[in-house]
Amino acid sequence: MGSLLVGGLVFVFLSMATSIGLMVRSRLPDHHLNAESKDVIRLATAVVGTLSALTLGLLIASAKSSYDNAEVEMRTAAARVLLLDRVMAQYGPETDKARQLLRELIERRLSRGWTAETTDETSGNAPGEYQDIEAVQAVLRSLLPRGSVQHSLQARAVEVSGMMAEAHWLLVESGEEGLPWAFVTVLVCWLSLLFATFGLQAPANLTVLSILLVCALSVAGAIFLVSDMANPYVGLIRVSDAPLQSAIERLGKP
Repeated sequence: MGSLLVGGLVFVFLSMATSIGLMVRSRLPDHHLNAESKDVIRLATAVVGTLSALTLGLLIASAKSSYDNAEVEMRTAAARVLLLDRVMAQYGPETDKARQLLRELIERRLSRGWTAETTDETSGNAPGEYQDIEAVQAVLRSLLPRGSVQHSLQARAVEVSGMMAEAHWLLVESGEEGLPWAFVTVLVCWLSLLFATFGLQAPANLTVLSILLVCALSVAGAIFLVSDMANPYVGLIRVSDAPLQSAIERLGKP
């Protein structure tokens, strides 16, 4: 589900909850909303409000952590690509085929995107990314090093390509994590209850209604940020592929 859609639905739910509170207020007897009743309502909703704030803060922290980790992964992947290319360049012209395969791998990654759903998809004659990595590794293993220097460079190249393959499978296996929807569902229920009580206690004038709508929009914006940052390779707030763009400009140089 798109982050904008999630944020929009939350705003609609909170607005509806506020409207329900206002409608119930107009139908309740006066003694149900006297000062003592409102004090009890405020005490009860304070507990729910505290839980909501803690849960929302936890979700924001988790989403920010996922986004930061994705940025580190992107830079690390670009650094490993450059390192592998330079090691192969030092080995000699025997690695030209592997270097070309590596460049094609990065070009396909940039064109397909950096998500678990797209990295292994096949398109026409284009293989999945894991097949690209394995093709590079096959070329590296087939090399016949002459001397200790080339033997050391071959071992280093195989090691770095293995780390790239490991990072790929980690991305695939963690691709379904995303947003903890159970947390979000419970949080929206709590927030809807809070806004219903706001409507229950608020006088129905334009100023109060405007403030409540702005507050609902602010909360929906926070949920949007959580949803968008929990999927750092897609959406409006996404990890930049600039490190890979910079890396591909350096690939293949002698």
